[in-house]
Amino acid sequence: MPKNSKLKSILIIGSGPIVIGQACEFDYSGTQALRSLREDGIETILINSNPATIMTDPSMADHVYLLPLNTKSIVKILKEHPQIDAVLPTMGGQTALNLCIEADEKGIWNDFGVEIIGVDIDAINITEDREQFRELMEKIGVKMAPQATATSFLEGKKIAQEFGFPLCIRSSFTLGGAGAAIVYNEEDYDELLTRGLEVSPIHEVMIDKAMMGWKEYELELLRDANDNVVIICSIENMDPMGIHTGDSITVAPAMTLSDSTFQKMRDMAILMMRSIGDFAGGCNVQFAVSPDDQEDIIAIEINPRVSRSSALASKATGYPIAKIAAKLAIGYHLDELQNQITKSTSALFEPTLDYVIVKIPRWNFDKFEGSDRTLGLQMKSVGEVMGIGRSFQEALHKATQSLEIKRNGLGADGKENKNYDQIIEKLTYASWDRVFTIYDAIAMGIPLSRIHEITKIDMWFLKQYEELFLLQKEISTYTIENLDKELLLEAKQKGYGDRQIAHMLGCLESEVYNKREELGINRVYKLVDTCAAEFKAKTPYYYSTFESDMETADGKRYADNESVVSDKKKIIVLGSGPNRIGQGIEFDYCCVHGVLAASEAGYETIMINCNPETVSTDFDTADKLYFEPVFWEHIYDIIKHEKPEGVIVQLGGQTALKLAEKLDRYGIKIIGTSYQALDLAEDRGSFSTLLKENNIPYPEFDTAESAEEALKVADKLDFPILVRPSYVLGGQGMKIVINKQELEKHVVDLLRTIPNNKLLLDHYLDGAIEAEADAICDGEDVYIIGIMEHIEPCGIHSGDSNATLPPFNLGDLVMEQIKDHTKKIAKALNTVGLINIQFAIKDDKVYIIEANPRASRTVPFIAKAYGEPYVNYATKVMLGDKKVKDFNFNPKLEGYAIKQPVFSFNKFPNVNKQLGPEMKSTGESILFIDSLKDDEFYDLYSRRTMYLSK
Repeated sequence: MPKNSKLKSILIIGSGPIVIGQACEFDYSGTQALRSLREDGIETILINSNPATIMTDPSMADHVYLLPLNTKSIVKILKEHPQIDAVLPTMGGQTALNLCIEADEKGIWNDFGVEIIGVDIDAINITEDREQFRELMEKIGVKMAPQATATSFLEGKKIAQEFGFPLCIRSSFTLGGAGAAIVYNEEDYDELLTRGLEVSPIHEVMIDKAMMGWKEYELELLRDANDNVVIICSIENMDPMGIHTGDSITVAPAMTLSDSTFQKMRDMAILMMRSIGDFAGGCNVQFAVSPDDQEDIIAIEINPRVSRSSALASKATGYPIAKIAAKLAIGYHLDELQNQITKSTSALFEPTLDYVIVKIPRWNFDKFEGSDRTLGLQMKSVGEVMGIGRSFQEALHKATQSLEIKRNGLGADGKENKNYDQIIEKLTYASWDRVFTIYDAIAMGIPLSRIHEITKIDMWFLKQYEELFLLQKEISTYTIENLDKELLLEAKQKGYGDRQIAHMLGCLESEVYNKREELGINRVYKLVDTCAAEFKAKTPYYYSTFESDMETADGKRYADNESVVSDKKKIIVLGSGPNRIGQGIEFDYCCVHGVLAASEAGYETIMINCNPETVSTDFDTADKLYFEPVFWEHIYDIIKHEKPEGVIVQLGGQTALKLAEKLDRYGIKIIGTSYQALDLAEDRGSFSTLLKENNIPYPEFDTAESAEEALKVADKLDFPILVRPSYVLGGQGMKIVINKQELEKHVVDLLRTIPNNKLLLDHYLDGAIEAEADAICDGEDVYIIGIMEHIEPCGIHSGDSNATLPPFNLGDLVMEQIKDHTKKIAKALNTVGLINIQFAIKDDKVYIIEANPRASRTVPFIAKAYGEPYVNYATKVMLGDKKVKDFNFNPKLEGYAIKQPVFSFNKFPNVNKQLGPEMKSTGESILFIDSLKDDEFYDLYSRRTMYLSK
């Protein structure tokens, strides 16, 4: 039993919709905490308004409330559950903390006799109130940058005069660095100071002397009520101070820190944690270190809660921080808890890494036309990837291969930037593709000393890049025939993909692969075991690497492979890679359910994914986790090693779907809908033929591969015309054009960014209503799980529309056509599993916009609204374990559920906020209403045409 036996029922506050600065890492933490508390027999009650995440799945908590995150909702829950003893607010990011503080100030927790656990409100107030924090640090002898607080414009001006430029402005009580900026000169200061004061809920800013060029580090700590403290992980930012840690490339463990400075930093972090309050739980401390031999340390900030980095640190070390933090919050001590990895030692230990991890953020600037792409104190990335390797170079390559931005890794892919001025500019003003720009600068011959002078990135990292480039240069002098084993092995150990090596040698990727096979250079898999193999690990969490053969006394040669293959029948689930606009956490929800369903059907489950923020990459979700890029070479090697019955591609969004063709070509079984059917739905010509054969109407369309062809098509179709590339996600590059001039410009732009793409041109049905349906099909029977009507008219991407379940004003005739078309299309495509179909309705006639035979963005929303595990059912259908008629469908929904998109435009103040066919929302919330007379529905409906851009 937990040490505090009085705690029987706990309320957990989630983080709400995903926005830039607060993403699925908090759903991961919250999910871990819920599971951890339930292990101890504690009743869990969750409030979170995000329908896309696994955290709000009914299986995760005893009671799930999909309600707006406000004090009104909190009071409603506390009245319904008077048994609630305590609230745990540390798992839901800043949103949960702010709500907890607001409820505390209103006396709500006192009124209901609810204790706050896992955090100390005073500790939060001290760390958020920069002035108080500064005074405390002075008292305990921890140095900070010169700093002062301003609550008015005038005060801010005085401070600038005293400190001189450059300065950092940070708004109090904000998230993801909102309102923060570095100011280099007086001209920009007034505007940025005003914005900082406006963004802060208490209209306060902290102004610091900017420590530009200093190195930045983070430590993740855990402390129990006995004052035992463990440092879980040290993280080094490759980018120096001045870039938000969420936008920095980070490396664990710290690479360029001397041991004596690390020990000093440890002591400071523990002292800081102890000084801010007497609480048990997680904590994240950030430091800056001077880039000279002195290595002076100054404290930047401390977050007394699980943070964005906690998810990364958990995945990097295999130490489940949130799970243990939840146990500490209910009174356990670290020495009483089991190390989840070894199962034989206690949790009072500090992980040791015998590998390196590199995290690279994933941006979506192309969605925000006209946005400022320079990186700074305000976070702008929408997701992240993590690579694990035996060296920094291998991990860096794996991370770049995981990004899914059409690069094969660093360099050696023919996409190098060779423009000197552009390279210098991108280095000077930190750019999102800085990781590639450094490599290009070295390839161009710009001296390392110059790159260091501009970027202030530590010379050690730059030398690692240089080594990679020199290896590429050396290999390029060989051919596939005369390349020796040593050099090929070195390239693989440093993370170069077969595709990149083929580029260097001027041959095919398959030839490099065959050469590796012939020379016996094969991937081996290593355990992430938290303790550098000192104790035996029980968790099946792996990464790949390459090793030289070892020779035993009897002359046998082998490379040590720690991934033992069982003789059970296996299923591989391909994950969805990094979060981005258009492919977010909803696919992680689908993957987790897919894994659980395959397990229930008697299979050993194997997950492949590279996103450190999600539940699918938790070490105990699947039977085996390969933390690897969702990149062909890595996947193929795992498949060869594990020999599964087949691979599920339907649940990982477009990322997994794009690999279907190769899987099919290599004779690997795709579970569920076949590659041919998936491809038919994407190929507009074949799909339209299928619709024609089934007498299903669709808007007039044609395809084009050049601007000239597009102009000819325009003569046949009436304007407005919807232009879109094929095989893209989230409406990338979609636009409605109203004349030939606009058409030509857009087609030229598109073909420049996505070369060799077949463009689809549809006659756009102006003023039509848009609807969509999701269904499960087993090849014979079709069950429609939900039909939604969009409040906004046709032409706004479905991910950006408010979608109402069930529809609110489609007549019986229209509904019959939707049902009929859905069933016909699902069967005609030989769908086995899930399918999503989108419709445009004009003059009571239902036209097909598109069909996607895979899990869609809306499936989790429908599952939550109706309280049914549809992905679980669909997976069992894909596996052939069940038929549609075997399920007893029983959807429950009184009134309506509305899926509301949430945008992060506040990160990009100067961009065009109009909505159109390209998706721009970063997250979503769910709103339940009893009737259409509800004020909130009326408000949404009255604004439906406001954003429509042609």
